[in-house]
Amino acid sequence: MQLFRTALVLGLLSAVGPFTIDMYLPALPEIGARLDATVAQVQATLTAFFIAFGVSQLVWGPMADQVGRKPPIYVGLGIFVIGTVACALAPTIGALTAARFVQGLGAAVVMVVPRAIVRDMFTGAEATRLMALVMLVISVSPMLAPLAGSGILAFGGWRLIFWSLALVTALSLAVTAFGLDETLPPERRRRVNLASMRAGAKTLLADPVFMGLTFIGGFGMASFFVFISSASFVYTEQFGLDEVEFSLAFAINAIGFFGASQLAGPLAQRYGLVPVIGVALVGFAGFATANLAVSLLGGTTLVSMIALLFCGNACLGLVMPTTMVMALDDHGEIAGLASSLGGTLQMVAGGVMIMLAAPFFDGTATPMIAAVAVCAWAALALGAMVLPRISARGRAAA
Repeated sequence: MQLFRTALVLGLLSAVGPFTIDMYLPALPEIGARLDATVAQVQATLTAFFIAFGVSQLVWGPMADQVGRKPPIYVGLGIFVIGTVACALAPTIGALTAARFVQGLGAAVVMVVPRAIVRDMFTGAEATRLMALVMLVISVSPMLAPLAGSGILAFGGWRLIFWSLALVTALSLAVTAFGLDETLPPERRRRVNLASMRAGAKTLLADPVFMGLTFIGGFGMASFFVFISSASFVYTEQFGLDEVEFSLAFAINAIGFFGASQLAGPLAQRYGLVPVIGVALVGFAGFATANLAVSLLGGTTLVSMIALLFCGNACLGLVMPTTMVMALDDHGEIAGLASSLGGTLQMVAGGVMIMLAAPFFDGTATPMIAAVAVCAWAALALGAMVLPRISARGRAAA
């Protein structure tokens, strides 16, 4: 019972991030028109959020190790509210981009702390099970957030989306205050200073398993970011979907990822973490390659693209929760720092991928699909190098 309650609370708390990203996706074309901005300038509002979201995790993780898990949540969500109000009032695309950066600084806390809480409570397959349950709660966000954004657009315009996010944040604060226990007692807290952070970061950066698993997840996350930043333009310009139809198409891909993530725990218990990740990486790369081949041959249709993205994202649903858990397994004493450093590297990788892909974007699906394929091949290559090392460690320990 405690497992499900914790999963529900952490899932609702973590949903702030997906809502912040997904709720305004249907409004991206309107934002460009209203603020007289190019597609690249509108995409920059996502890039700014992702980079701030990544870098600020370096602060939230160590803070969570020193003062406990709950106080950073209160501070971070307070900063997030300030950025959200600034977004709602932004007069120019530059001001909106800056406000999104502030949002990212605060929202990062709900990326770092829940993962550290999971590590406080469990390791191995049990941690994977809890992480998968958290993702099940989070999965409602990518399905409902774009639809909610579309409804708000029809009712009151894009600025109302950000006022609504402020209300969602207030709910998250209430859930944290009354429904979440502190999982890091005072005797386990670590005084954080620059020397200890450098030492911890040096340990993590020198661990090829931690780095490999982090960037496997990072390239998987980067593929999401490329899709998120481009999909609304591709679906509306190439395929002629309206905001509601785009939201439904977007939800299908979210269902693939989060539906498969619920199998990660049971499959890991039955077959082991390493085989599950290996097979899933091969599947992700295979479906991404097929999608690119169809696109280059001129055969891409809305149905074929959605179907292949669905299958690829389903494979990622097996990769992401398992790599998150495995990356922290050997670093329980610095779980907060490990979570924040891993999250920073992943988010920055995603933001950089958006910037690299942006010059090639032409309103069609091919550049988006090609960028996803590059991410899939990179993740598979890393898996081929890292997974045998993990298996060797396991045999040595046995």
